[in-house]
Amino acid sequence: MTTFAGMTPDPRQLSILDFTYPLPAERIAPEPLPDRAASRLLVSRSGVISDKHFRDLPGELPADSLLIFNDTRVVRARLLARRPTGGQVELFCLEPVAPHRSLELALQQTGHCTWRCLVGNGRRWKEGPVTLEFTTTEGQTATLHAERQTQEAGTALIDFRWEPATLPFAEVLRAAGHLPLPPYIARPDTATDAVRYQTVYAAVEGAVAAPTAGLHFTPEILAELREKGFSTGHITLHIGAGTFQPVKADHMAEHPMHAEPILVTAALLRQLLAHRPRPVLAVGTTSMRTLETLFWLGVGLLQNPAGNEPHELLVTQWQPYEQAEAAAHISPEAALTALLRYLEAQGTDTLEASTRLLIAPGYRFRLISGLITNFHQPESTLLLLVAALLGPDWRAVYDHALAHDYRFLSYGDSSLLLP
Repeated sequence: MTTFAGMTPDPRQLSILDFTYPLPAERIAPEPLPDRAASRLLVSRSGVISDKHFRDLPGELPADSLLIFNDTRVVRARLLARRPTGGQVELFCLEPVAPHRSLELALQQTGHCTWRCLVGNGRRWKEGPVTLEFTTTEGQTATLHAERQTQEAGTALIDFRWEPATLPFAEVLRAAGHLPLPPYIARPDTATDAVRYQTVYAAVEGAVAAPTAGLHFTPEILAELREKGFSTGHITLHIGAGTFQPVKADHMAEHPMHAEPILVTAALLRQLLAHRPRPVLAVGTTSMRTLETLFWLGVGLLQNPAGNEPHELLVTQWQPYEQAEAAAHISPEAALTALLRYLEAQGTDTLEASTRLLIAPGYRFRLISGLITNFHQPESTLLLLVAALLGPDWRAVYDHALAHDYRFLSYGDSSLLLP
Protein backbone atom coordinates (compact mmCIF):
# COMPACT_ATOMS: atom_id res chain seq x y z
CA MET A 1 0.00 0.00 0.00
CA THR A 2 1.23 3.48 -0.87
CA THR A 3 2.54 5.62 2.00
CA PHE A 4 3.40 9.28 2.41
CA ALA A 5 6.36 10.56 4.41
CA GLY A 6 5.45 10.10 8.07
CA MET A 7 1.96 8.90 7.12
CA THR A 8 0.55 5.44 6.62
CA PRO A 9 -1.58 4.31 4.96
CA ASP A 10 -2.32 6.46 1.92
CA PRO A 11 -5.79 7.85 2.79
CA ARG A 12 -6.77 7.73 -0.88
CA GLN A 13 -6.76 3.95 -0.65
CA LEU A 14 -9.10 3.83 2.35
CA SER A 15 -12.43 2.08 1.90
CA ILE A 16 -15.34 3.87 3.53
CA LEU A 17 -16.77 0.45 4.36
CA ASP A 18 -14.11 0.18 7.06
CA PHE A 19 -15.67 3.17 8.82
CA THR A 20 -19.15 2.03 9.61
CA TYR A 21 -21.19 0.96 12.62
CA PRO A 22 -24.83 -0.07 13.19
CA LEU A 23 -27.01 3.00 13.81
CA PRO A 24 -30.64 2.10 14.58
CA ALA A 25 -33.13 4.76 13.45
CA GLU A 26 -34.40 5.20 17.00
CA ARG A 27 -30.95 6.40 18.10
CA ILE A 28 -31.08 9.42 15.76
CA ALA A 29 -32.34 12.42 17.73
CA PRO A 30 -35.35 13.88 15.85
CA GLU A 31 -35.80 16.83 18.22
CA PRO A 32 -33.46 18.97 20.31
CA LEU A 33 -33.56 18.80 24.09
CA PRO A 34 -35.28 21.84 25.67
CA ASP A 35 -32.10 22.56 27.66
CA ARG A 36 -29.01 22.70 25.44
CA ALA A 37 -26.65 21.89 28.32
CA ALA A 38 -28.65 18.82 29.37
CA SER A 39 -27.13 16.86 26.48
CA ARG A 40 -24.80 14.08 27.51
CA LEU A 41 -21.05 14.41 27.04
CA LEU A 42 -18.80 11.44 26.33
CA VAL A 43 -15.22 12.27 27.33
CA SER A 44 -12.43 10.24 25.71
CA ARG A 45 -9.09 11.21 27.26
CA SER A 46 -6.09 9.19 26.03
CA GLY A 47 -8.42 6.29 25.31
CA VAL A 48 -10.16 6.35 28.72
CA ILE A 49 -13.91 6.98 28.39
CA SER A 50 -16.18 8.63 30.97
CA ASP A 51 -19.82 9.78 30.91
CA LYS A 52 -20.73 13.36 31.78
CA HIS A 53 -23.25 16.03 30.84
CA PHE A 54 -22.46 18.98 28.64
CA ARG A 55 -22.70 21.45 31.50
CA ASP A 56 -19.67 19.58 32.97
CA LEU A 57 -17.52 20.60 29.99
CA PRO A 58 -15.55 23.46 31.67
CA GLY A 59 -14.29 21.02 34.30
CA GLU A 60 -13.15 18.49 31.71
CA LEU A 61 -11.06 20.71 29.44
CA PRO A 62 -7.25 20.70 29.50
CA ALA A 63 -5.87 23.65 31.46
CA ASP A 64 -5.22 26.86 29.51
CA SER A 65 -7.09 25.67 26.41
CA LEU A 66 -8.16 27.95 23.57
CA LEU A 67 -11.55 26.97 22.14
CA ILE A 68 -12.29 27.92 18.53
CA PHE A 69 -15.96 28.30 17.51
CA ASN A 70 -17.51 28.51 14.05
CA ASP A 71 -19.83 31.55 14.15
CA THR A 72 -21.63 30.85 10.87
CA ARG A 73 -25.39 31.37 10.92
CA VAL A 74 -27.80 29.07 9.10
CA VAL A 75 -29.87 30.78 6.41
CA ARG A 76 -33.42 29.74 5.63
CA ALA A 77 -32.31 28.27 2.31
CA ARG A 78 -35.39 26.11 1.45
CA LEU A 79 -38.04 27.91 -0.61
CA LEU A 80 -41.44 26.25 -1.23
CA ALA A 81 -42.87 27.81 -4.39
CA ARG A 82 -45.98 27.04 -6.44
CA ARG A 83 -46.44 26.24 -10.13
CA PRO A 84 -49.29 28.05 -11.94
CA THR A 85 -51.31 24.82 -11.62
CA GLY A 86 -50.82 24.84 -7.85
CA GLY A 87 -48.22 22.10 -7.45
CA GLN A 88 -45.37 22.73 -5.00
CA VAL A 89 -41.71 22.96 -6.02
CA GLU A 90 -38.92 23.01 -3.45
CA LEU A 91 -35.82 25.10 -4.19
CA PHE A 92 -32.81 24.54 -1.95
CA CYS A 93 -30.33 27.40 -2.46
CA LEU A 94 -26.78 26.03 -2.51
CA GLU A 95 -24.52 28.79 -3.79
CA PRO A 96 -24.79 32.15 -5.59
CA VAL A 97 -23.83 32.36 -9.27
CA ALA A 98 -24.76 35.86 -10.52
CA PRO A 99 -24.37 38.78 -10.31
CA HIS A 100 -22.10 37.85 -7.38
CA ARG A 101 -20.39 34.62 -6.41
CA SER A 102 -19.40 36.13 -3.08
CA LEU A 103 -21.92 34.93 -0.51
CA GLU A 104 -21.85 38.20 1.42
CA LEU A 105 -22.56 40.27 -1.70
CA ALA A 106 -25.15 37.79 -2.99
CA LEU A 107 -27.19 38.07 0.22
CA GLN A 108 -27.13 41.86 -0.12
CA GLN A 109 -28.29 41.75 -3.76
CA THR A 110 -31.62 43.46 -4.48
CA GLY A 111 -34.24 42.76 -7.13
CA HIS A 112 -32.80 39.69 -8.83
CA CYS A 113 -30.07 37.05 -8.58
CA THR A 114 -29.14 33.58 -9.80
CA TRP A 115 -28.31 30.66 -7.51
CA ARG A 116 -27.42 27.03 -7.98
CA CYS A 117 -30.20 25.03 -6.34
CA LEU A 118 -31.42 21.55 -5.66
CA VAL A 119 -34.95 21.18 -7.04
CA GLY A 120 -37.51 18.96 -5.35
CA ASN A 121 -40.73 17.79 -7.02
CA GLY A 122 -39.62 19.50 -10.21
CA ARG A 123 -40.58 16.89 -12.82
CA ARG A 124 -43.82 18.64 -13.68
CA TRP A 125 -42.16 22.06 -13.71
CA LYS A 126 -41.66 22.25 -17.45
CA GLU A 127 -41.28 25.98 -18.12
CA GLY A 128 -42.17 29.41 -16.87
CA PRO A 129 -41.74 30.74 -13.35
CA VAL A 130 -42.92 29.38 -10.05
CA THR A 131 -43.98 31.90 -7.43
CA LEU A 132 -44.00 32.35 -3.69
CA GLU A 133 -45.99 35.03 -1.88
CA PHE A 134 -44.76 36.00 1.56
CA THR A 135 -44.80 38.70 4.20
CA THR A 136 -41.57 40.48 5.08
CA THR A 137 -40.36 40.75 8.66
CA GLU A 138 -41.76 44.30 8.62
CA GLY A 139 -45.23 43.12 7.57
CA GLN A 140 -44.96 44.04 3.89
CA THR A 141 -46.56 41.83 1.21
CA ALA A 142 -43.99 40.49 -1.26
CA THR A 143 -43.70 38.03 -4.15
CA LEU A 144 -40.79 35.90 -5.31
CA HIS A 145 -40.59 34.52 -8.88
CA ALA A 146 -38.19 31.69 -9.74
CA GLU A 147 -37.36 30.46 -13.24
CA ARG A 148 -35.15 27.52 -14.13
CA GLN A 149 -32.34 28.40 -16.54
CA THR A 150 -30.23 25.25 -16.93
CA GLN A 151 -30.05 21.81 -15.37
CA GLU A 152 -26.68 20.20 -14.63
CA ALA A 153 -25.24 17.47 -12.41
CA GLY A 154 -28.30 17.11 -10.24
CA THR A 155 -28.67 20.85 -9.65
CA ALA A 156 -30.25 23.74 -11.56
CA LEU A 157 -29.45 27.40 -12.07
CA ILE A 158 -32.47 29.34 -10.81
CA ASP A 159 -33.11 32.96 -11.67
CA PHE A 160 -34.88 34.74 -8.80
CA ARG A 161 -36.77 38.03 -9.11
CA TRP A 162 -38.89 39.64 -6.43
CA GLU A 163 -41.03 42.60 -5.53
CA PRO A 164 -40.48 44.92 -3.78
CA ALA A 165 -37.17 44.92 -5.62
CA THR A 166 -35.55 46.97 -2.85
CA LEU A 167 -35.46 43.94 -0.54
CA PRO A 168 -32.04 42.28 -0.17
CA PHE A 169 -32.03 38.55 -0.91
CA ALA A 170 -31.13 37.88 2.72
CA GLU A 171 -34.49 39.36 3.74
CA VAL A 172 -36.27 37.25 1.09
CA LEU A 173 -34.75 34.10 2.61
CA ARG A 174 -35.45 35.22 6.19
CA ALA A 175 -39.10 35.94 5.44
CA ALA A 176 -39.97 33.30 2.82
CA GLY A 177 -37.57 30.45 3.48
CA HIS A 178 -37.44 27.42 5.74
CA LEU A 179 -34.51 26.08 7.74
CA PRO A 180 -32.76 23.27 5.85
CA LEU A 181 -32.88 20.54 8.47
CA PRO A 182 -30.67 17.52 7.71
CA PRO A 183 -32.27 14.91 5.42
CA TYR A 184 -32.39 12.33 8.23
CA ILE A 185 -34.76 14.59 10.21
CA ALA A 186 -37.85 13.76 8.20
CA ARG A 187 -40.27 16.45 9.38
CA PRO A 188 -41.04 20.10 8.61
CA ASP A 189 -39.05 22.75 10.45
CA THR A 190 -40.76 24.39 13.42
CA ALA A 191 -40.52 27.52 15.53
CA THR A 192 -38.37 25.52 17.95
CA ASP A 193 -35.88 24.74 15.15
CA ALA A 194 -35.62 28.43 14.33
CA VAL A 195 -33.96 28.87 17.72
CA ARG A 196 -32.35 25.51 18.42
CA TYR A 197 -30.81 24.91 14.98
CA GLN A 198 -28.63 27.99 15.53
CA THR A 199 -25.77 28.31 17.98
CA VAL A 200 -26.15 31.03 20.64
CA TYR A 201 -23.08 32.74 19.13
CA ALA A 202 -24.12 32.55 15.44
CA ALA A 203 -23.23 35.82 13.74
CA VAL A 204 -22.37 35.56 10.01
CA GLU A 205 -25.17 34.39 7.68
CA GLY A 206 -24.29 31.85 5.02
CA ALA A 207 -24.54 28.21 6.13
CA VAL A 208 -27.16 25.71 4.99
CA ALA A 209 -26.38 23.39 7.91
CA ALA A 210 -25.59 24.18 11.53
CA PRO A 211 -22.19 23.64 13.17
CA THR A 212 -23.92 21.14 15.44
CA ALA A 213 -21.15 20.75 18.04
CA GLY A 214 -21.92 24.32 19.08
CA LEU A 215 -25.63 23.71 19.62
CA HIS A 216 -24.94 22.50 23.18
CA PHE A 217 -23.33 25.74 24.39
CA THR A 218 -25.34 28.20 26.46
CA PRO A 219 -24.50 31.77 27.51
CA GLU A 220 -23.95 30.40 31.03
CA ILE A 221 -21.40 27.82 29.87
CA LEU A 222 -19.57 30.44 27.80
CA ALA A 223 -19.45 32.72 30.86
CA GLU A 224 -18.13 29.88 33.01
CA LEU A 225 -15.38 29.20 30.47
CA ARG A 226 -14.28 32.84 30.73
CA GLU A 227 -14.43 32.72 34.54
CA LYS A 228 -12.20 29.64 34.58
CA GLY A 229 -9.61 31.37 32.42
CA PHE A 230 -10.22 29.61 29.10
CA SER A 231 -9.72 31.62 25.94
CA THR A 232 -12.14 31.58 23.00
CA GLY A 233 -11.91 32.62 19.37
CA HIS A 234 -14.16 32.60 16.30
CA ILE A 235 -13.69 31.56 12.70
CA THR A 236 -16.33 31.37 9.97
CA LEU A 237 -16.86 28.38 7.69
CA HIS A 238 -20.15 28.46 5.80
CA ILE A 239 -21.30 24.85 5.79
CA GLY A 240 -22.71 23.69 2.46
CA ALA A 241 -25.14 20.90 1.60
CA GLY A 242 -22.11 18.82 0.65
CA THR A 243 -21.61 18.07 4.34
CA PHE A 244 -24.45 15.54 3.92
CA GLN A 245 -23.05 14.13 0.67
CA PRO A 246 -22.73 10.36 1.10
CA VAL A 247 -19.50 8.60 0.18
CA LYS A 248 -20.47 6.32 -2.71
CA ALA A 249 -16.99 5.50 -4.01
CA ASP A 250 -15.22 2.23 -3.21
CA HIS A 251 -12.12 4.16 -2.19
CA MET A 252 -11.70 7.72 -0.98
CA ALA A 253 -9.58 8.61 -4.02
CA GLU A 254 -12.79 8.57 -6.04
CA HIS A 255 -14.80 10.75 -3.62
CA PRO A 256 -14.78 14.50 -4.43
CA MET A 257 -14.79 16.71 -1.35
CA HIS A 258 -17.03 19.75 -1.54
CA ALA A 259 -15.51 23.23 -1.28
CA GLU A 260 -16.56 25.55 1.53
CA PRO A 261 -15.67 29.23 2.06
CA ILE A 262 -13.84 30.31 5.20
CA LEU A 263 -13.31 33.72 6.81
CA VAL A 264 -10.60 34.23 9.44
CA THR A 265 -9.52 37.55 10.93
CA ALA A 266 -5.94 38.68 11.44
CA ALA A 267 -6.81 39.01 15.14
CA LEU A 268 -7.60 35.29 15.32
CA LEU A 269 -4.34 34.43 13.56
CA ARG A 270 -2.44 36.53 16.11
CA GLN A 271 -4.39 34.86 18.93
CA LEU A 272 -3.39 31.41 17.66
CA LEU A 273 0.24 32.49 17.41
CA ALA A 274 0.30 33.91 20.91
CA HIS A 275 -1.34 30.76 22.32
CA ARG A 276 1.22 28.34 20.90
CA PRO A 277 2.11 25.69 22.07
CA ARG A 278 -0.75 25.48 24.59
CA PRO A 279 -3.83 23.36 23.72
CA VAL A 280 -6.20 24.46 20.95
CA LEU A 281 -9.58 22.71 20.86
CA ALA A 282 -11.87 22.82 17.85
CA VAL A 283 -15.58 23.16 18.60
CA GLY A 284 -16.89 21.05 15.75
CA THR A 285 -15.48 19.44 12.65
CA THR A 286 -15.85 22.66 10.65
CA SER A 287 -13.65 24.55 13.12
CA MET A 288 -11.14 21.72 12.92
CA ARG A 289 -11.07 21.78 9.12
CA THR A 290 -10.68 25.56 9.12
CA LEU A 291 -7.80 25.53 11.63
CA GLU A 292 -5.92 22.81 9.78
CA THR A 293 -6.63 24.60 6.48
CA LEU A 294 -4.83 27.66 7.88
CA PHE A 295 -1.62 25.67 8.21
CA TRP A 296 -1.77 24.50 4.60
CA LEU A 297 -2.67 27.96 3.29
CA GLY A 298 0.45 29.26 5.03
CA VAL A 299 2.50 26.45 3.52
CA GLY A 300 1.24 27.44 0.08
CA LEU A 301 2.30 31.04 0.60
CA LEU A 302 5.75 30.02 1.86
CA GLN A 303 6.31 27.69 -1.09
CA ASN A 304 4.96 30.12 -3.67
CA PRO A 305 5.42 33.67 -2.32
CA ALA A 306 2.78 35.98 -3.74
CA GLY A 307 4.40 39.27 -2.81
CA ASN A 308 1.81 41.98 -3.23
CA GLU A 309 -0.13 40.05 -5.87
CA PRO A 310 -3.44 38.38 -4.96
CA HIS A 311 -2.95 34.68 -4.32
CA GLU A 312 -5.50 31.92 -4.81
CA LEU A 313 -6.21 30.83 -1.27
CA LEU A 314 -7.44 27.28 -1.59
CA VAL A 315 -6.54 23.99 0.07
CA THR A 316 -7.31 21.01 -2.14
CA GLN A 317 -8.52 17.62 -1.01
CA TRP A 318 -5.17 15.82 -1.09
CA GLN A 319 -2.72 18.71 -0.72
CA PRO A 320 -1.63 17.83 2.86
CA TYR A 321 -0.81 14.27 1.88
CA GLU A 322 1.00 15.15 -1.33
CA GLN A 323 3.00 17.97 0.28
CA ALA A 324 3.70 16.29 3.62
CA GLU A 325 7.41 15.78 2.94
CA ALA A 326 7.96 19.27 1.51
CA ALA A 327 6.13 20.83 4.48
CA ALA A 328 7.82 18.73 7.15
CA HIS A 329 10.19 21.58 8.12
CA ILE A 330 7.43 24.25 8.26
CA SER A 331 6.16 24.99 11.76
CA PRO A 332 2.61 26.14 12.58
CA GLU A 333 4.12 29.43 13.73
CA ALA A 334 5.77 29.96 10.34
CA ALA A 335 2.55 29.15 8.48
CA LEU A 336 0.45 31.54 10.60
CA THR A 337 3.06 34.28 10.24
CA ALA A 338 3.02 33.86 6.45
CA LEU A 339 -0.76 34.39 6.46
CA LEU A 340 -0.44 37.54 8.56
CA ARG A 341 2.21 38.94 6.23
CA TYR A 342 -0.02 38.19 3.25
CA LEU A 343 -2.95 40.04 4.82
CA GLU A 344 -0.72 43.00 5.60
CA ALA A 345 0.52 43.08 1.99
CA GLN A 346 -3.08 42.96 0.77
CA GLY A 347 -4.16 45.72 3.15
CA THR A 348 -6.95 43.67 4.72
CA ASP A 349 -7.74 42.27 8.15
CA THR A 350 -9.76 39.28 6.94
CA LEU A 351 -8.53 36.15 5.24
CA GLU A 352 -11.00 34.86 2.65
CA ALA A 353 -10.28 31.41 1.30
CA SER A 354 -11.89 28.07 0.54
CA THR A 355 -11.12 24.52 1.55
CA ARG A 356 -11.67 21.03 0.17
CA LEU A 357 -9.53 19.50 2.89
CA LEU A 358 -10.34 15.86 3.63
CA ILE A 359 -9.04 14.81 7.04
CA ALA A 360 -8.76 11.03 7.17
CA PRO A 361 -6.60 8.44 8.94
CA GLY A 362 -3.04 9.20 7.91
CA TYR A 363 -3.44 12.95 8.48
CA ARG A 364 -1.07 14.64 10.96
CA PHE A 365 -2.66 17.50 12.88
CA ARG A 366 -0.73 20.76 13.10
CA LEU A 367 -2.88 23.21 15.04
CA ILE A 368 -5.50 21.35 17.08
CA SER A 369 -5.11 19.27 20.24
CA GLY A 370 -8.67 18.00 20.65
CA LEU A 371 -12.22 18.17 19.39
CA ILE A 372 -15.72 18.77 20.73
CA THR A 373 -18.20 17.13 18.37
CA ASN A 374 -21.46 15.21 18.02
CA PHE A 375 -21.77 11.58 16.89
CA HIS A 376 -21.64 11.29 13.11
CA GLN A 377 -23.19 9.10 10.46
CA PRO A 378 -21.62 5.78 9.49
CA GLU A 379 -19.53 5.84 6.31
CA SER A 380 -19.20 9.65 6.34
CA THR A 381 -16.25 11.98 5.88
CA LEU A 382 -16.99 13.34 9.37
CA LEU A 383 -16.45 9.90 10.87
CA LEU A 384 -13.17 9.68 8.90
CA LEU A 385 -12.10 12.91 10.59
CA VAL A 386 -12.82 11.47 14.04
CA ALA A 387 -10.88 8.33 13.12
CA ALA A 388 -7.95 10.47 11.99
CA LEU A 389 -7.88 12.13 15.42
CA LEU A 390 -8.42 9.07 17.63
CA GLY A 391 -6.96 6.27 15.53
CA PRO A 392 -8.54 2.84 16.17
CA ASP A 393 -10.00 4.19 19.45
CA TRP A 394 -12.85 5.73 17.45
CA ARG A 395 -14.58 2.34 17.48
CA ALA A 396 -14.45 2.12 21.28
CA VAL A 397 -15.98 5.61 21.51
CA TYR A 398 -18.88 4.77 19.19
CA ASP A 399 -19.42 1.32 20.72
CA HIS A 400 -19.62 2.96 24.16
CA ALA A 401 -22.05 5.61 22.92
CA LEU A 402 -24.32 2.96 21.40
CA ALA A 403 -24.17 0.76 24.48
CA HIS A 404 -24.96 3.66 26.83
CA ASP A 405 -27.93 5.17 24.99
CA TYR A 406 -26.34 8.34 23.61
CA ARG A 407 -28.38 10.30 21.07
CA PHE A 408 -26.81 10.59 17.60
CA LEU A 409 -26.38 13.13 14.78
CA SER A 410 -27.29 16.83 14.61
CA TYR A 411 -29.67 17.10 17.57
CA GLY A 412 -27.89 14.36 19.51
CA ASP A 413 -25.37 14.29 22.34
CA SER A 414 -21.78 15.49 22.37
CA SER A 415 -18.25 14.24 22.92
CA LEU A 416 -14.94 15.69 24.04
CA LEU A 417 -12.14 13.85 22.23
CA LEU A 418 -8.64 14.29 23.63
CA PRO A 419 -6.20 11.84 22.00
